[in-house]
Amino acid sequence: MRYIMALDQGTTSSRCILFDREGNVATSVQREFRQYYPKPGYVEHDAEEIWESQLTVAREAMSRLGISYREIAAIGITNQRETTIVWDRKTGRAICPAIVWQCRRTADYCTQLEEAGLTEFFRERTGLVIDPYFSGTKLRWIFDHVEGAYERACRGELAFGTVDSWLIYRLTGGKVHATDYTNASRTMLYNIHTLDWDADILEKLDIPRAVLPEVRPSSGCFGESDPALFGGPIPITGAAGDQHAALFGQVCFRPGDVKNTYGTGGFMLMNTGEKPIESKQGLLTTIAWGFDGKVTYALEGSVFVAGAAIQWLRDELRLIDSAPESEYYATQVESTGGVYVVPAFTGLGAPYWDAYARGAILGITRGTNRNHIIRATLESIVYQTEDVLRAMRSDAALPVGSLRADGGASANNFLMQFQSDISDTRVLRPTCIETTALGAAYLAGLAVGYYRDLEELSLVWRCDREFRPEMTGEQRSHLLDGWHTAVHRIL
Repeated sequence: MRYIMALDQGTTSSRCILFDREGNVATSVQREFRQYYPKPGYVEHDAEEIWESQLTVAREAMSRLGISYREIAAIGITNQRETTIVWDRKTGRAICPAIVWQCRRTADYCTQLEEAGLTEFFRERTGLVIDPYFSGTKLRWIFDHVEGAYERACRGELAFGTVDSWLIYRLTGGKVHATDYTNASRTMLYNIHTLDWDADILEKLDIPRAVLPEVRPSSGCFGESDPALFGGPIPITGAAGDQHAALFGQVCFRPGDVKNTYGTGGFMLMNTGEKPIESKQGLLTTIAWGFDGKVTYALEGSVFVAGAAIQWLRDELRLIDSAPESEYYATQVESTGGVYVVPAFTGLGAPYWDAYARGAILGITRGTNRNHIIRATLESIVYQTEDVLRAMRSDAALPVGSLRADGGASANNFLMQFQSDISDTRVLRPTCIETTALGAAYLAGLAVGYYRDLEELSLVWRCDREFRPEMTGEQRSHLLDGWHTAVHRIL
């Protein structure tokens, strides 16, 4: 049993990474899939494309190393969260396109729930705010708009799941309909205190319980893969939403440990221990993971647009030819010249939670050039992250010794140094920035004895580079004041 297979199903691509016992990447295969935008604010995926791309990269990863299923100890799954899929239990086929976490189609419905005075009702049970981001209102939308879906769900003919459930169902040949604590906690249907689907919420949203998956620990048995897929059965023993997996992959095992993932969005989580902390600052209370008979909780702040802002510079504005170029152009000017970019392309997440906010470039003068806009776009990622970190420090009242960074954009040294400067804290970038997949591998490996315990995992983690703050307090305050002025212009 030489490897752990991590299936990393993200928003724009599916990956398979095979890790060895030291946490090294033995091989990695990635395949992008299509994004669908049928209406303004709508974002969809084809569930079959998700499955086919994930299966393809898994097989190719095994082929590259020339290994059989016997050399893989277990499969761990990590996934884009909140994306909602409903499928026919008999055929295993989705009954409509997957509604992606970024989709804002249920914004009006969420407003109705808020106007009905249900904000605290949901927060107390789920730890979440009412927002189109989460799966519950997406599922209700499917029942309201796909003919016959609600009636079929009531009869037990349909299954709902986030992407982890969808992959588990297909991997096991339809034998297992399950999710883990972390993904369940992101549906707006799950009570994070009782660890069960909340009957009162199901009644409010009129969601039949028969459609929901079984909820299991993040590290434990989810069944075995269909022997026909990989030549023989492989245990599926780890599952966690991408950001929870990244927290685990960053070995943030102590209360107060914080990581931020600079991916399509920006996602910061803080380990708060075995008791949930209710946020007063617009953050989410969520389940970090379920392991060894215990549940660990976290605070989370979600920034909807982080690395996607760099893609916007490349694909829509065509100011850069590749994402890495952004670092070069940003360093060609000493500052943004007073320019601020607020990339609220799909609204603003924590701590503002404004589904109707839209992006803006502010402070442009005749002397503004593309370098200023590129730098301002990178800085916007940092400012959004700092807003979340400040809220987190206030809520948790726990000391934050450092910020552990991962995700594709964390490779940008300018971005990481600016983050350290603005947050006035050390930023640690690990040798392996694929910590989302690594966390899934860790969870799977612990369940089968591939790894002994959390202490062993802590020794595996290695720091690639540490960034220390170099900015004066006066300069930091000046820049943040400008940022907050810009944000409030678009709220």
